[in-house]
Amino acid sequence: MIYENSLEFAKHLDHLDPLKHFRNRFHIPRHNRTEWIYFTGNSLGLQPKTVKSYVNQELEDWAQLGVEGHFEAMNPWFPYHEIFPEQLSKIVGCLPHEVVVMNQLTINLHLQMISFYRPTPKKYKIICEAKAFPSDQYAMESQVRLHGFDPTDAIVEVKPKDGEHLIQTEDIMQAIESHKSELALVLFGGVNYYTGQFFNIEAITQAAHAAGAFAGFDLAHAAGNVMLKLHDWNVDFACWCSYKYLNSGPGGVAGAYIHESHAKNTGLPRLAGWWGYTKETRFKMEKGFEAIPTAEGWQVSNAPILSMAAHKASLDIFDEAGMDALAEKTAILAGFLFYLVDEFNLAHQNQPIELITPGSENERGCQVSMLVPGNGKHVFDSLLKQGVMADWREPNAIRVAPVPLYNTFEEVWHFSSILKKIVS
Repeated sequence: MIYENSLEFAKHLDHLDPLKHFRNRFHIPRHNRTEWIYFTGNSLGLQPKTVKSYVNQELEDWAQLGVEGHFEAMNPWFPYHEIFPEQLSKIVGCLPHEVVVMNQLTINLHLQMISFYRPTPKKYKIICEAKAFPSDQYAMESQVRLHGFDPTDAIVEVKPKDGEHLIQTEDIMQAIESHKSELALVLFGGVNYYTGQFFNIEAITQAAHAAGAFAGFDLAHAAGNVMLKLHDWNVDFACWCSYKYLNSGPGGVAGAYIHESHAKNTGLPRLAGWWGYTKETRFKMEKGFEAIPTAEGWQVSNAPILSMAAHKASLDIFDEAGMDALAEKTAILAGFLFYLVDEFNLAHQNQPIELITPGSENERGCQVSMLVPGNGKHVFDSLLKQGVMADWREPNAIRVAPVPLYNTFEEVWHFSSILKKIVS
């Protein structure tokens, strides 16, 4: 697309946007009686207006039915989690029986690592991205120690080259090749939380398998943000939260994916719980765990209904909008922001705004991370004072994420104008 730096052009793009009506489906926070330019959907998505009615329905059924709500509620609680796989499978690109809604992200990661990090004295290493999100780092460290290994030896981090911010795919491939005789697991974020880099999941998975290792991904910043094809890419496992791009509320229930080749292997080691037990005989309360031969077999506890109700409100919107359309708008929104910042940099080559997110739309989603000249924290604070809800990440990055469901091209233009004035 050929962009123009004008408010009229931004409004023209909004007029043409086939998804523009979805903004009215969300509550937009207000700043001094005007709406925030809310660019932090990568941290906490906005609340769909239908959430209250979805949750209230479950509260009303609880009040009127008590325990009978498990089977007599409008949306019976006992099989409640079964309403999600069809919708979620379209978002993460898998078969419905490969996905399950349960727990929280890091809990799911631990449960999956129990199954897929099975080190031996010779093959025990994990390859991950340098500066992975701390929860992932802690999970890997604890799992490695659980098996009696030293994290400083067992965990191999792939770093950007000196002077660069992004990790090159060839460097990931090289690390896998170099450690293949000792490699048990490759575990990456789908999209890096700091830079917004969308990793080549398919290539990483293929390389891991060629080395005789499993491939898993934390999709916290990828699910609902970028196009995923987990089944086709043959990814072994993945997990994600739902409170970022999936707009399901603070601490909302998370999701997990297990490739069907593993899901149907009921003998695969795991931490078992009652809700993962075969449904037909679950209430016999017998000893001896019999896993459901789908991703549901990794469930431990029964469903958190109130959190799942909020999740359902958001997924209904995703289902209506469609990931193809969302991804198309994401590319144009982020591309417009790149264009506006690049234009500023041409006029301020001595003190440019450094974009550390990849420019290629195949290597990024909504998030655009930038380093600004001078005192970055001062620039961030100034943005807040002028009605822009951005995100600060140490040591010096400002992250913004124009989200296609509720952000506009006009907001991108206004943000760029405000940023340029502050930096100038």
